[in-house]
Amino acid sequence: MSSQTITADAAGTWKLGDLPVHRLGYGAMRLTGSAAFHHGTPSDRDRSIAVLRKAIDLGVNHIDTAAFYFSSLRSANELINTALGPYPDDLVIVTKVGPYRAYDGEWGTSARPEDLRGHVEENLRQLGRDHLDVVNLRRMPKYGSIAEHFGALAQLREAGLIRHLGVSGIEPRHLAEAQAIAPVVCVQNRYALDRPDPATDELLRICCEQGIAFVPFYAVAGESGEHGATTAHDEEVRTVARAHGASPAQIRLAWTLHQGPHVLAIPGTGNPGHLAENVAAGAIRLTAEELDRLSAPRRRAGAIG
Repeated sequence: MSSQTITADAAGTWKLGDLPVHRLGYGAMRLTGSAAFHHGTPSDRDRSIAVLRKAIDLGVNHIDTAAFYFSSLRSANELINTALGPYPDDLVIVTKVGPYRAYDGEWGTSARPEDLRGHVEENLRQLGRDHLDVVNLRRMPKYGSIAEHFGALAQLREAGLIRHLGVSGIEPRHLAEAQAIAPVVCVQNRYALDRPDPATDELLRICCEQGIAFVPFYAVAGESGEHGATTAHDEEVRTVARAHGASPAQIRLAWTLHQGPHVLAIPGTGNPGHLAENVAAGAIRLTAEELDRLSAPRRRAGAIG
């Protein structure tokens, strides 16, 4: 398929609270290098800035980022600020807090509730904002409950530093726990065509029922995770891709968006060509037969249906 004139609005829209966004957005994690975090090699600064500006030109108005997205030379938030400030009125920047990386790139102790204000203020400083549109609390496995952490963010929301709250890396019980404290506008979990996860499938259903945005990460990367897009595509994916004249990655994104009108996609890349392909995936319309074929391995794994 041609991606030359397809823009992000082809995927449709959804609201993060009162903030409308196109369902095909952009994830900044890969912006700083050939692989996320301290993996790979740092990106070319000018190319990264060009990718961000091209995303806006292609109609992307939802960018997912975090202060802990950096390589030895590049900070995703700083690149976003440099490339896009002053920000377009319709641009929604979503960040997340909880994990912590030291200056050498290694992961440190995740935040305690009293640390979260510092995390929020660091995102504000890097992005050059006086408030954050949406902040996701990224649950760390060591914390069984998220109540104290989410409550700390709810206080910052009341103080005007945050407009809306979300949660990330959770189970259904954590969503209920957060909702008892403050409204939740999005859930961000790892979710991919080839990665069955009954608990996350249940979250997908709950979010649909409650009108909450469900925002998968690693939808294209699959099991490769932070190391980049997978090349291990099932034959079902390859067959459907050939039928649409699309790449397997585009079909993975299209399948993701077809999981419900509340599902958003935030594929990340530092490659301008891949960016255009990702955005164009929002225009792919899969048939019921194709969706059934693509989902068959998940059913066999007992994840759905």
